[in-house]
Amino acid sequence: MSENKKTIIVFSGDLDKAMASFIIANGAAAMGNEVSMFFTFWGLNILRKPEKIRTRKSFMEAMFGWMMPRGAGKLGLSKMNFGGIGAIMMKSIMKQKKVNTIQELIESARALGVKMIACTMSMDVMGFKEEELIDGLEFAGVATYLGEADEANVNLFI
Repeated sequence: MSENKKTIIVFSGDLDKAMASFIIANGAAAMGNEVSMFFTFWGLNILRKPEKIRTRKSFMEAMFGWMMPRGAGKLGLSKMNFGGIGAIMMKSIMKQKKVNTIQELIESARALGVKMIACTMSMDVMGFKEEELIDGLEFAGVATYLGEADEANVNLFI
């Protein structure tokens, strides 16, 4: 186990939980920790490119893609979302308070060397293709996450 290694499972696709995940990841990386984020199920929506990417999909895969937010900028809040109004209000307050946006936090994590891993099993289930997700990701299954977690002294599930 390493005192300087942290892992985060990002299961939620809610804006507030995504923000928390990236704030923690950026803080740990800034402190010199090796950080791995494992995005699974709804957390994969954070990694989607905002533009529609044409790929070959089954009907069900296409429906999943159509129903879910396309990228970090489209995420709603876990509480008080009110059809998207809550997320708009939250983003406005964050801007006033000079809090980094989710997109800025993602870029900061990249710059700090945070490893972002997309769960391939969840991608298969939800019908996501590699080309639909942002650049700079790793693609792996649960065994990779567990290997990372075995070496870490902090493992979070968000």
